[in-house]
Amino acid sequence: MCLTALEPSLRVMGLLAPGESFTAEPLAGGISCDVYLVTVRGRSYCVKAALPKLRVAADWRAPADRSHAEVAWMKLVGGIDPDWVPMVLGEDRAHHIFAMEYLPPETHRNWKAELAAGHADPAFAAELGDRLARIHSETAGREDIARDFRNGVHFHALRVDAYLLHTAAKHADVAPIIKGMARNLSAAHIALMHGDISPKNILMGPQGPVFLDAETCSYGDPAFDLAFCLNHLLLKSVWHPAHAAAYAATFTSLARAYFKGASWEHRAGLERRVSGLLSVLLLARIDGKSPVEYLTAPSDQIFVREQAKAFLKDGIGHLDALLERWTEALNARQIEADSKGREECAISQRSSGG
Repeated sequence: MCLTALEPSLRVMGLLAPGESFTAEPLAGGISCDVYLVTVRGRSYCVKAALPKLRVAADWRAPADRSHAEVAWMKLVGGIDPDWVPMVLGEDRAHHIFAMEYLPPETHRNWKAELAAGHADPAFAAELGDRLARIHSETAGREDIARDFRNGVHFHALRVDAYLLHTAAKHADVAPIIKGMARNLSAAHIALMHGDISPKNILMGPQGPVFLDAETCSYGDPAFDLAFCLNHLLLKSVWHPAHAAAYAATFTSLARAYFKGASWEHRAGLERRVSGLLSVLLLARIDGKSPVEYLTAPSDQIFVREQAKAFLKDGIGHLDALLERWTEALNARQIEADSKGREECAISQRSSGG
């Protein structure tokens, strides 16, 4: 989006008066939107515009009016606690653009960046799990909220099709399992989902976790949100195996806090769905429309595929059991890599006459 296209929206939202000038700096907005840091009269805002075609290799499209749902989600969650989301400052519905307060990185660190640096904080994860469960608890069984968030078309395009069905088409041996999950996920109407609980969308603010980027929100199965987040903690242990134990502790802390606050249904059924969705999401972040950008080595991709498909076929219904198997596989992989490294070193020394 060019600056001249942004100006009318700023006026519609009441952020720019006639005759005033502004500056706009592109921010990292991911694959689904344009995001700008806009400054008017010395005050900075974050302005976001949804894209109809996402920035990925596959042909991935979704209605741009999903921005309206994101604004509604942020306002609803802000009503639960204003510290949990940025404040919405205005919306240009005609052009699918909205403005929110800018939270600078000096006070709001990005959780993904912290995890990538090996800074895995189980206490922060527990607070995140508690807040996520609170959102789901506050919205579970609410027909009024369900009516306001009938965003199944958005969720299907951005999650069910892109992650589950696209992946199923590449793996015939587990396709029936994945398609069954896709049907159940599409039919669920339990609570309000965020739809993209990823570390990149969580800020570590002075008052705890802050949620961003709820454009995939829909009234559906809350199990998806927890599974989506836990998936990233497992994948990062492949990316940075030296921090695997810390990621595992964070995984456990997040899950325990979430289930402690999950008051709308019995844990057994909820955990079974989380475990199943986690298994398919592992596979989807390798072979879906939005593969994680940091696992590019074929050996890493093969490892994740093998584990994910084994989990799906075995129907693991408990997160502790899934994490234990994942950790055992990671450890075995590391032992094999260390052994191979020592063997190659010995061969090199013999070849050099050392």
